[in-house]
Amino acid sequence: MTEQAAPHRFVGRTRELDSLRADIARAGLDTLAGRPAPRGRVLLIAGRPGSGRSALAAELARGVAGDYPGGVHTARLSGPGGVAVPLERAVRDLLDALGVPPVAGAGPDHLAAELRAALAERSTVLVLDDVTAPEQLLALVPESRDCLVVAVAEGPLKGVPDVRPCTLGGLEPTAALALIATYAGETRIACDPEATHVLAEECAGHPAALVLAGGWLAGHPQACVADAVRELRRKGDSTEGSAGRPSGPKALARAFRLVYESLPPSVAQLLRLLPLAPVGVVDAHSASALAGCTVAAARTTLADCAGQGLLREVPEPDRANLTQYEVPGCLQPLLRGVLEAGVGREEMLFARARMLERYVRLLQSCRAVTEPPGSAVHTRLGGLPRALRFPSPEAAAAWLGSRLPSLLAAARIAVADGELDTLARRLVAALSRALAAHRGEAEAAPEQYRLHELVLGVAERRGLVWEKAAALLNLGDLDLRAERPHEALGRYRGALAAAREVRDPQPVGRALESVGAAYQELRDWGRAADWFGRALALRQTRGELADEARLRARLGAVHTYAGAWGWALREWRAAAAAHRRLGDVGGHARALGEVARVQQYAGYPREAIRTCTRAVDVARLSGDTALRTAVQLRLADLVDGAGDPEAAELHRAAAGRLAEQVPEAAEVRAAAVAVAEAEAERADDPGPAPVAGSAAEPVPEPAAGPQHGDAPGDGERGTGSAAVPEDPAEPVPQPVEAAAGTVPAEGSEPAGEGPKAGPAPRPAAADL
Repeated sequence: MTEQAAPHRFVGRTRELDSLRADIARAGLDTLAGRPAPRGRVLLIAGRPGSGRSALAAELARGVAGDYPGGVHTARLSGPGGVAVPLERAVRDLLDALGVPPVAGAGPDHLAAELRAALAERSTVLVLDDVTAPEQLLALVPESRDCLVVAVAEGPLKGVPDVRPCTLGGLEPTAALALIATYAGETRIACDPEATHVLAEECAGHPAALVLAGGWLAGHPQACVADAVRELRRKGDSTEGSAGRPSGPKALARAFRLVYESLPPSVAQLLRLLPLAPVGVVDAHSASALAGCTVAAARTTLADCAGQGLLREVPEPDRANLTQYEVPGCLQPLLRGVLEAGVGREEMLFARARMLERYVRLLQSCRAVTEPPGSAVHTRLGGLPRALRFPSPEAAAAWLGSRLPSLLAAARIAVADGELDTLARRLVAALSRALAAHRGEAEAAPEQYRLHELVLGVAERRGLVWEKAAALLNLGDLDLRAERPHEALGRYRGALAAAREVRDPQPVGRALESVGAAYQELRDWGRAADWFGRALALRQTRGELADEARLRARLGAVHTYAGAWGWALREWRAAAAAHRRLGDVGGHARALGEVARVQQYAGYPREAIRTCTRAVDVARLSGDTALRTAVQLRLADLVDGAGDPEAAELHRAAAGRLAEQVPEAAEVRAAAVAVAEAEAERADDPGPAPVAGSAAEPVPEPAAGPQHGDAPGDGERGTGSAAVPEDPAEPVPQPVEAAAGTVPAEGSEPAGEGPKAGPAPRPAAADL
């Protein structure tokens, strides 16, 4: 057992620190040439893994942080196996650290532009660890000259202008002794300083080897320093077969064998499985799952390994059960060699499966704690073991935030491996739901996009057509919200083909509606109406009245934007009737409000006032104060436009009294006033001429509903009676009541918004 986990303390490297600080202050080549520097200053710390290069970079950043008010931000550019991290992932990590939410599904170039914009007016220190190529570094160097970049690499990076590497070797003797004493204690070092000097020489001054030697002494309190020297030489004699002063890598290998072979079997078993942990980071839960032991035993073992220099504690907020440890990068190849030599493929697979299963259960608990007390999910949470439960939603959110890189990496590794696809799909689903529960759909969108892409990869590899349709629908929704309608349209069409293959009407209906939403976002009103009509026909054949009401509203919105007042009136009236049959009083009032809006556009103010008065009466029965306020304000504007300002003021006063009851209604009223002032400035601009119906002639009522034939191809428009003319008008500018004190086009939209495009609601068939 280790006496105690030694705290991290930086020792030595005084000369290197002074050189790096002087390098910050020196004039660059651009300055000497009389031209401004095109980007921030770059410092390079070069050295082999284990030479203390990352610790030196962190110490330098801490020392100069006061000169850079934008803070210090770190990104690791290679994984535990030395593989370069994709640029997109590194940029996302930096954007998260800067508090800038990245756009879901954005490519590397777009993300890099976002990062440059975020750093343009900040004075920041970027520490880029484990750089593998000059291209990685150059893509992340900010253009602001007020920023400082500290890069860590194994050797010089050719192609990076105006950078001089600070190359690290072994520690000087005084610093080497201080580093050993950090783990072994001052007393034993002071009792035998000569042997300690010999021990430092046997370790070749290599910082990682010195840490392990000190860790061996910490784990053997009865041993003296001379014992450590003797054991270390024995490890070298038995494997190297040559005498003389060892090099840094050989010294590190000897010190690792010294510590590893002295470990108890249970500790050694856990340690050799740690390379299976994603991103080289492990906590008590993942370690217990890997080794098949209890969480308490894993927690003790991890603390002991940290005390012997085999692990490093990851700094985190001071919260219970949030301690994480990382395997030093220089030990990763040594541990992986032990893993491959002593653990079979089957045992590794079982260990990874246990870890993924533990992650799934923790994520389920993380989501369940957000449910209200007494719910079925919250009740099942009480049946979980104490170690898998979170005391509060705040503790669960903190755990999710700190473990998110490991969880995402675990999902990527499981999907890429291909042998645990079922567990991988369960992990992705649990992580997606936990993120949505704690962060909301908008904030979780970037991670959700990556998770749905993983699901799509598994579904395509395994031939899971239904899940392929669900993943494509979810990705299309995120593309549409990120204002990429063309990409969303491609996703939706792929989802429709997959849904038709499995003959499931639920995802087919959703895909049809989503294609219509994409065309609506593209302002292709004819195709949007055609696809919404197809979705409506499918829902009608299945007797799904709620979906029919929603689709009637979407059709009404499209025809309203196109200026086809007759078709818009027909669909909104049909939507109002469907809501009335459903007993949805609020939806009925909203639809009537939209009927009044279209009547006003068509030039029939008196009919609009009658319809809106009826909407006010219906809204009164709903009990929704915000809705009543919105409809009352719309009626006030209609009456005012008809030449009765006194009655309009009475309606506004009534809306004001309602707005005082709930904050939402007050916001609606404030927005209405702002939009009314803006509309007053545009009073002379009536907007585009009506396409169907005008103020001079009655609004035509279609004899039959729109005819929806086969889906038009990409190069043609629908030819049914509901199709909009070839060159439709631009969307109708919303007057006062349509922009602020209005009734939304759809029941799911908040009061105060007009009809707009958006992804179709996600039924259970399209959820993960």
